[in-house]
Amino acid sequence: MNFYSRIIPLLAIGALMATSCSEDKTDAESPYTPPVEKGVYLAGDFHQHTTYTDGSWSIAHLMKKNNEYNLDWWANSEHGGASTFDGALSGTDLNGTVTWASKTPCPSVGTDNGGNMWRWQTIKDFSFGELLKARSLYPTKTIIQGMEWNVPGHEHASTAIVGNQFTSKPEANAVAEFEYKFDNSDKDTEGGKAQGWTKSTKTGHEKTLEAIAWMQANYPKCSWVIPAHPERKGLYTVADFRDMNNAGPDVCFGFESMPGHQKSPERGEYKASSKTYGTCTYGGCGYMSAKVGGLWDALLSEGRHFWLFANSDFHDVTNDFYPGEYQKTFINVTTPTSAQAIADGLRSGNSFVVTGSLIDKLNFFAGNATMGETFSVTGSTVTIYIKFHDAGSKKVNHIDLIAGKVSGLMNPTSADYKIDQVSTTKVVARFDATGGVSDSKGLVSTKWKDLGNGFKEVIYTVKEVSGSMYFRLRGTNLGLGVANETDADGNPLADSLQEPNNAEKALADLWFYTNPIFIKK
Repeated sequence: MNFYSRIIPLLAIGALMATSCSEDKTDAESPYTPPVEKGVYLAGDFHQHTTYTDGSWSIAHLMKKNNEYNLDWWANSEHGGASTFDGALSGTDLNGTVTWASKTPCPSVGTDNGGNMWRWQTIKDFSFGELLKARSLYPTKTIIQGMEWNVPGHEHASTAIVGNQFTSKPEANAVAEFEYKFDNSDKDTEGGKAQGWTKSTKTGHEKTLEAIAWMQANYPKCSWVIPAHPERKGLYTVADFRDMNNAGPDVCFGFESMPGHQKSPERGEYKASSKTYGTCTYGGCGYMSAKVGGLWDALLSEGRHFWLFANSDFHDVTNDFYPGEYQKTFINVTTPTSAQAIADGLRSGNSFVVTGSLIDKLNFFAGNATMGETFSVTGSTVTIYIKFHDAGSKKVNHIDLIAGKVSGLMNPTSADYKIDQVSTTKVVARFDATGGVSDSKGLVSTKWKDLGNGFKEVIYTVKEVSGSMYFRLRGTNLGLGVANETDADGNPLADSLQEPNNAEKALADLWFYTNPIFIKK
């Protein structure tokens, strides 16, 4: 018997759907045929550190580990400001460090910084050269020079400008220029000026918006600004994200709300003493995206193209997994070896994040649209299609289908512009291996189809769609009501309940999240 669609029962999400339900379709009806997947999904990581800034390992060592953990693409994105060590000659793997100041003559230029080197110079003249060597060693991988921006008035953001990094005469001058102009910790007033660059004189959030607008104006399709571990110090608000996305919709199109440092005793290095938004992580995810109806859903409910990403934030093996060892961001690209395709894939929203190799393949459609796209409904129903592959020893226990109402972009003068939650987003369906499992709200799970070889499939119909909305997925290896892990409705509980965290605990608590599919009605 073919596996056909079911109907979501008794929903009440504003005016999104009617509250009636009906029986399963019969075998006499034509089976649903999912759209053909475009492109391929590549695994990557764009936030990691070496001894060029505050990491413990050389850049060559980390490039090797990126490759060993089966990443298809990655970006070396380290702090702006200044650095002490030559990252090519320093590291735990090299049993020592070499400072810039110890070299004769000292190669540092610009405003004197005690012999340290301004980050714009290490990017332009040193770090990028090491990435070119890595490209020759790993020719099938896409390796990008990025930077972790010290964001004025806030904390950090992963950035990159692909620009001329992959031309016949490759260089990363655009990234270096951005760092000099806008990094909150770069106090150089001479070296960048000698390059013909004009340093911003603004401060705080105003400088942040100026920087994003500069990137939007100059590199709108080949760059990104992704706030890193945005919850960690409580220095980002929903209004900040709205401002930043407004200033550069092609540039600031998401956040890294599934942070690195997943082996840290305080998972993600999120903790109340740092004024972390939401106090800690939840199933390894920040509260902005882990909470159904929370800050991320508030942004999506405007119809904003603002996506969720995950990265290692690797510094050392004590608190961090290597890039690709635990977290991966899978993005869809049409040209697997193109850096521009990586930028396009990130911006598109056709992506999903995974911890612990819970899954390694996913297809998710609503109608004929996939993640990051919009499906225009002509009738009153939408068919949801999900196909995934269990990748590791931990298997997916269930998948939640989350739906929300879309009401349009908010006016910055509106009082609601600062509201970081929404009541119209809910878990509307759940899929698992058995079906018939009820949560505390009376939602009963639907059985997925086992296709064999680790592949599972769901075909599900949402009926009586009466307004614009979005769908997104989350999945986990954990069941409902697991002590100190999930509540009775399958939501992740505070990871502080499991402290001190370690690698074993992180590997027992696995999740994946997709970006949304929008429905236009």
